[in-house]
Amino acid sequence: MEAGEVLSIVEDKLQPEVLAGLRGIIAILKKWITLGQALTPDGQTISLLEHDGSYSIRVGAAELMSTRQHASEERMAELACAHVREARAPRVLIGGLGFGFTLRAALSCVGPGAQVTVAELLEAVIAWNADAALPLAASAMADPRVTVLHRDVAEVIAESRAAFDSILLDVDNGPDALTAAGNGRLYDAAGLHRVRAALRPGGCVVFWSVAPDAAFAQRMARAGFAVEVQHARARPNGGGWHTLFLGRL
Repeated sequence: MEAGEVLSIVEDKLQPEVLAGLRGIIAILKKWITLGQALTPDGQTISLLEHDGSYSIRVGAAELMSTRQHASEERMAELACAHVREARAPRVLIGGLGFGFTLRAALSCVGPGAQVTVAELLEAVIAWNADAALPLAASAMADPRVTVLHRDVAEVIAESRAAFDSILLDVDNGPDALTAAGNGRLYDAAGLHRVRAALRPGGCVVFWSVAPDAAFAQRMARAGFAVEVQHARARPNGGGWHTLFLGRL
């Protein structure tokens, strides 16, 4: 008999604070379960794991994303799409599917005529999210406004000219916290000029980052953006702070 089953038998005999403490201990003791693994284009192992109802994607030992921390991703979508809430047919590009929190938030900010394109480099991330047996992003991906591309968002941006009203980039841990060296081309001067060219007049780009980076904000300004830096909580009710770099035309 597992600890959770034992607790369910005796829970009516315990004080609420004792019961809550025991439940917390049991959650900590539960093992991480590996649900899937694949290789990244540069040969690293990416894994989908589950722990007590929460999900995590890791590259090697580094956590890339978690369903426990998503408030800053949702805030990113709100900021990026604020200027197109009333637009008839806005076009939005999201770089990085994650667990679909940014996508769902963006969909809630735009109308029925919107086109939301998600570019995700890792095929495994798309497959895991599309699995309806998992509580991830299958329903959001099935929205008729959504197109999911198995592509590098940097390539999509490079091919686009005045194509998007909003671009949301959460493809790594930030300008100075890369898990894949190739992602650096999104954050350098040339990459920022390509982002600017891909935006329509009055457009907006938002970069997500795990930490502040004053040099990156200055680089955005030199590329011609009106820059605003905001900080958002990682969790809905607290947790650490993440950084959002807004660039407006």
